[in-house]
Amino acid sequence: MRILALVPGGIGDQIQFFPTLDDLKRFYPGADINVIVEPRAKGAYRVCKSVDEVITFDFKGRNGLADFGNLLGIMRDRECDVALTLGTSWSTGLLLWMSGIPTRIGYSAGIREGFFTTTVPLKTEQYVGHMYHDLLQGLGINSPCPDLSVSVPKQDIQWADGEQQRPGIAESGYILIYGGASQLAQAKAMDNVYPAAKWQQIIQDIQQKQPDMPIVLLQNPENAELIGQIMSACPSLKVISPPDIGKLAAMIAGANLLLCTDSAPMHLAVAVGTYTIALFGPTEAKKLLPNNDKCFGLQSPSRWIADIKPEDVIEQIWRG
Repeated sequence: MRILALVPGGIGDQIQFFPTLDDLKRFYPGADINVIVEPRAKGAYRVCKSVDEVITFDFKGRNGLADFGNLLGIMRDRECDVALTLGTSWSTGLLLWMSGIPTRIGYSAGIREGFFTTTVPLKTEQYVGHMYHDLLQGLGINSPCPDLSVSVPKQDIQWADGEQQRPGIAESGYILIYGGASQLAQAKAMDNVYPAAKWQQIIQDIQQKQPDMPIVLLQNPENAELIGQIMSACPSLKVISPPDIGKLAAMIAGANLLLCTDSAPMHLAVAVGTYTIALFGPTEAKKLLPNNDKCFGLQSPSRWIADIKPEDVIEQIWRG
């Protein structure tokens, strides 16, 4: 059996889709599962145990007929039995219809329903991982959505172990901070960066109460400016730049606490079971965090992330 999933979106969307992929593998253990994802999200599958092949396509790019024709050829070459998609655009539905895949599953969404052989209700009010898992109802699978999990390669765990031996990062634990910023968020002027001055206030409180607890900032190419601003007031902090998502997951798994905004590190922390306090501006915490005692979402009352008071973050840190 061959199964194809079209999964537009970023790394966070892919990670939240992992439970659905894991259940597909559980119900069809011999199935060959392929996914089509945007190039920026391909790295997520380094920590996914249920996918056999990752194909890239820029769903949001300026694609011409030749681009869609090439993708259609790839889909037909796989001779898949089942296809499902998170996409709700008419072009995604049309693409699946033209592929000739016998069983095509998507969300109920007006005119697009005609492109699918089976549709399921789109329940956007629930946790996103559960909404994605609803697609399996199109295959008669009505089991509860499994918990989010990842499979971290052994070499990535070894890399993280080595980083934890660096001076100032104790083996007994550390606090990780990811302050926000991503290429897509910056391009779309999305509000997902908590101000450096407020991070400084939180960090200084931690250092005062737990002076021996190492605090490590997660850096990537898109948040260097924010890191520099935080370090200007808190020069004793450590900075780490995991080169891929597997090593990032391993570092998060070793932490006592992750403080972050709505981001890929947040989803990874949920998957590895690290206690997490996440800050939310315009996005909704209840849709992006599962209901468990290891993750807590602080929602801005104004829907601007900068309006979250550092005192509220500090209160939650010591309450946890």
